[in-house]
Amino acid sequence: MRIVLYQPEIPPNTGNIARLCAATATPLHLIEPLGFSIDDKHLKRAGLDYWPSVNLSVHPHWAAFEAALASTTPRPRIILTSARGGMPHHRFRFEPGDAIVLGPETRGLPESLYDLCELRVRIPVLGTVRSLNLSTSAGILLYEALRQTGGIDALP
Repeated sequence: MRIVLYQPEIPPNTGNIARLCAATATPLHLIEPLGFSIDDKHLKRAGLDYWPSVNLSVHPHWAAFEAALASTTPRPRIILTSARGGMPHHRFRFEPGDAIVLGPETRGLPESLYDLCELRVRIPVLGTVRSLNLSTSAGILLYEALRQTGGIDALP
């Protein structure tokens, strides 16, 4: 699995997701522009001392991220997340190596990406809540993907 943050804006969310990735040996991809500096003290505080354990890649734009994936064999599927559309995460069939893409906290993924990628997943929520916190969503999706693909068995 891979977690991909497209133009993340809030340092503590990215730090929490970095910790999640360190705990599961999941590569983390950040696609610029970022709403903060990688050296941001809030980012480091949220990830605590786990940053050295994160397999981190930073890409200057979407095309660079796609090019990096294209060099991987087999090529990972790109799974876009959406608060409003896509298959519920518990019904979606994840595959090993999938790249789960989450959008910026304040605006979500742009329509232009939805035009490029057909696979979409969402986390069902009740009531008037629009969506869950980015780091909460990343955790839910990653652990479901690991559960489905047997990756959870590799964890202690």
